[in-house]
Amino acid sequence: MTAQIFALCNQKGGVGKSTTTFHLARAAVLRGQRVLVVDNDPQGNLTQVAAADPVSEDQAGLADVLSARAPEKLRDVIVAGVWPGLDVVPTSGIALGYVRDELVIAGAGREGRIREALEDVSEDYDLILIDCAPSLDQLTINGLTAAHGVIVVTHSRLWSANGLAQLLQTITSVREHYNATLRVAGIIVNQHEDSTVGGRHWLDELHQAAAAHGLIVLSPPIPKRVAIADAAEAARGLDEWGTSEATALGDLYAEHLTAIEGAMK
Repeated sequence: MTAQIFALCNQKGGVGKSTTTFHLARAAVLRGQRVLVVDNDPQGNLTQVAAADPVSEDQAGLADVLSARAPEKLRDVIVAGVWPGLDVVPTSGIALGYVRDELVIAGAGREGRIREALEDVSEDYDLILIDCAPSLDQLTINGLTAAHGVIVVTHSRLWSANGLAQLLQTITSVREHYNATLRVAGIIVNQHEDSTVGGRHWLDELHQAAAAHGLIVLSPPIPKRVAIADAAEAARGLDEWGTSEATALGDLYAEHLTAIEGAMK
């Protein structure tokens, strides 16, 4: 059985895609799944917390797999993750940024390089999570072309509802040209502040915008809590953080993962 593949996307930065990828991966590992995370963001934040050992700037990674000028296959660059059952396709240094520029001028087939690379390893895993860059560039399009489903990570703020339409246009374009079966598996609202009028208002706006497109906003939203970022930055799962609040937050990610996987059936 081949893995379910999800791309975590938003063209805006700072919404917590890498942190969400990390905690969803932990939820999957805890239920016994074999998980691969792909750091498809030139910033390399996911690699820094998910890889068991530090990844040097000159170490082969996703950039080498995607570049026509390098010989590496995906299996050549996979490293062990911080937990048993987790593997990482790493990104470090500036190489992926250069490869992004290379893809801009590349010819036919450039959109399918991640999909082709994952074909060699997809049977080794139950779940593959692709953490995409905060843009709608060739790297993100590669991630969407490779995925079965999209997980939109967003905030309950003004630009989030407005930006959703732009992201959905890109997803529609990828579906029309490169990946006809691509679906939006769910929208995760991150860092939500339910105690503020603005937070509640824009959450309602997001629900309305999603409903207009036939999409589901996963409920409840992920609240704004220091433990979420702190645990990820310490390369620890929320269940390992040692507080009842963190454990409950970890359970919330597990619920969202169940909903996301269920949406694809």
